[in-house]
Amino acid sequence: MAGEDLSKLRIDRGGAGRAAGAPKKRRALKLWAAVAVLAALGLYYVFGYRAATPVEAMVVTAAYPSQAYTVLNATGYVVAQRKAAVASKATGRLEWLGVREGSQVKESEVLARLENKDVTATMEQAAANIKLAQANLEQGQAEFTEAGHALTRSRDLLAKNFVSQAAHDTVVARHEKAKAAISGYQAAVAVAQATHRAARVAVDQTLIRAPFDGVVLTKNANVGDVITPFSSATGSQAAVVTMADMSTLEVEADVSESNLAKVRPDQPCEIQLDALPDLRFRGVVNRLVPTVDRAKATVMVKIGFVDKDPRILPEMSAKVAFLSQQVPADQRSARTVVQPGAIVNRSGRSIVYVIKDNRVSAVEVQTAGRIGEMVEVVKGVAPGDRIVLKPSGKLRDGAAVSLSTK
Repeated sequence: MAGEDLSKLRIDRGGAGRAAGAPKKRRALKLWAAVAVLAALGLYYVFGYRAATPVEAMVVTAAYPSQAYTVLNATGYVVAQRKAAVASKATGRLEWLGVREGSQVKESEVLARLENKDVTATMEQAAANIKLAQANLEQGQAEFTEAGHALTRSRDLLAKNFVSQAAHDTVVARHEKAKAAISGYQAAVAVAQATHRAARVAVDQTLIRAPFDGVVLTKNANVGDVITPFSSATGSQAAVVTMADMSTLEVEADVSESNLAKVRPDQPCEIQLDALPDLRFRGVVNRLVPTVDRAKATVMVKIGFVDKDPRILPEMSAKVAFLSQQVPADQRSARTVVQPGAIVNRSGRSIVYVIKDNRVSAVEVQTAGRIGEMVEVVKGVAPGDRIVLKPSGKLRDGAAVSLSTK
């Protein structure tokens, strides 16, 4: 270090000051940012959250005027009056199946076929026996004709004493024998024909036919399965398919015996299906089953459909409204309804407050009378809209609201 000029050495005090001041500026910025966030939260709390008015809400629904005529409600299921598990009296292996679930079939249409080579051969043998019996009958008829001619000649010769009485008696006996043989041959033909009919029935029993016009509901067997009349063998099937006549669909509903006085035959009804909730079908009470279910204290009532629809299927859940009278044609469609408390009067106008995005909009509505405890609305709102149930006098258009938790 000796000999160096120490006078050139300097301390930069300005750079150190700047380095010390940078952390202070960053802390100041963070502080102002925190203040801004807190201010924003405070403004939201004051003008947003605290300004939201708690309200009770309801959803606009659709109702039917038939509710005014309803005297009793019940639940049940759709069933087919004509339903069959189609099987065969014969036993055999399923060789062909020509239908599947949903197939439309006609009465006597062949649905499936069992193996029938053995019974077909028996039927052919019976047909051959018929021909044999008929041939024997024809031979017997020829012998009877010849015996008749011989008897005629013998009588002429006996009258002239050209033959003896014994010879003539032999000719007479031959004629009677030929006559008796004809009856035997005719009986043999009848037996052969009866045997053929029985064989033909056996063949026909291997053809599984539809007992009536309908629709195949389920397929219970496949090609190769063994089909027996009573499904007594392991792994065998009794019914090949299950089918129903869709024109005989009806609803079976249980009615409490205490309400039985409200139900009568031919009473008009309205049917609602869970699968088709937006539709109502006209119905009529077909009959009351004349017995009471002791366990449930109910009586089964069967309601037929007046309105047919291909979408109605067996085993659908149904709700039935028993009506005091038939609903007029102009009152069968759905109507938009709200509770009376949701409608308020503002400056001579009927108003409801529709809730959307946590704010309300004042909407003018046009009403058309009451349906039960509800008010019908013909203009202004639609089913599915959410409205304020009991708006206060302080509620205004555009106000922020929150749903009450009460």
